Amino acid sequence: MSSAYRALLLAILVLNVGRASARPPERRAEARPTLRVCSDPNNLPFSNQKQQGFENKLAELVAKDLGKTVAYYWHAQRRGFVRNTLGAKKCDVIMGVPSSFERALTTRPYYRSGYVFVTRRDRRLGITSLDDPRLRKLKIGVQMIGDDYASSPPAHALANRGMIRNVVGYSVYGDYAQDSPTRRIVDAVARREVDLSAVWGPTAGWFAKQSNVPLAVTPFTPEIDLPFLPFVFDISMAVRREDTALRDQLDQIIEKRQPEIAKILREYGVPRLDEENDV
Repeated sequence: MSSAYRALLLAILVLNVGRASARPPERRAEARPTLRVCSDPNNLPFSNQKQQGFENKLAELVAKDLGKTVAYYWHAQRRGFVRNTLGAKKCDVIMGVPSSFERALTTRPYYRSGYVFVTRRDRRLGITSLDDPRLRKLKIGVQMIGDDYASSPPAHALANRGMIRNVVGYSVYGDYAQDSPTRRIVDAVARREVDLSAVWGPTAGWFAKQSNVPLAVTPFTPEIDLPFLPFVFDISMAVRREDTALRDQLDQIIEKRQPEIAKILREYGVPRLDEENDV
């Protein structure tokens, strides 16, 4: 092989290698954007780390319509929750807050619920009012809120009616070493620790469904204890105040997906006061 021929082959080889190295790299599939959800890791029926709560299901529904996947920032829903999650920009949406919540920008409501009485069906108590005189002779479970054990609205109302000694408090937080710590107040009725409990509706509805003892879940009156102590609340999603674009997108999804949202809430036994609005 002549030196001229070898030089030609070498030139061709160099040229081909140069062309190969100049090719643009193959594009990798871009990761889908995420909807960063602020959520409690142990708070059924709302959410848990296994994503078994109805707020987990709603987050998946919303993210799908946004063309995103869900990414959770887990934080116990205790004092400082909003500050340490949404406020710290660790996540972008809280799936459930009262519509009147002042520390964030809220969406249109996606359900309306209230406090209920949980009773054993075999007791046939049939109590529907905080003013029922029989309550004075019964042991009543109530939810206590916060590290300082502040009272829930029903606890305040019962205290205003002079019922203190026959009231038993159950923390809405409970022992986080246990699964679903908020179920204690419902289990207390099944075990006859109390005669009945006044419980936030979604919590009552879910754990009553899980109970081996048949339990009744009954909304009580009044809806507002005068001068102003509400027992019924509209529930919305919440974003940071400046995230108006995301809020508007969520509003559109809530309106569009109301039948699917209603189905999820029914599956979890959420007692609703706005079902007539379902399409």
